[in-house]
Amino acid sequence: MISIYLSLILVLIGFYGLMTSETVIKTVLSFNIVEASLIVLFLNLVSLDGENVPIYAQSLQRMVDPLPQAMMLTTIVIGAAITALVLMMSIKIFHYFGSLKWAEILERDI
Repeated sequence: MISIYLSLILVLIGFYGLMTSETVIKTVLSFNIVEASLIVLFLNLVSLDGENVPIYAQSLQRMVDPLPQAMMLTTIVIGAAITALVLMMSIKIFHYFGSLKWAEILERDI
C-alpha cells in the first residue's frame, strides 16, 4: 500500500517538474519521471496480495494476470523510443535556435 502512495508522490513530483522546467531537457526528464511512476503505480494496482506468479504456481488458483505486465513492458519500449526522438529533436532545436531554454525559443520568430 505504501508503494502506491510513493508512486503518486513521484507522479506529483514529475508534474511539478513539467510545470517549472525552464529547458527542454528538464521537460523530457520530468516526463520520464511521470511515465515511470505511472507504470509502477499501474503494476501495483493490478496485482493483489496472495496471488502467485504463473511460472511458479503449484495450483491454478489466484494467479496474477500477465496482460498488464506485458502492456507495461510495451509502454516502456514506446517511452524509450519517444524519449530518443525528443532528445534528437532537442539537438535540432539547439542548432536552429542556439538555446534549449523555453523562454528564448518561444520569444524568437520562426
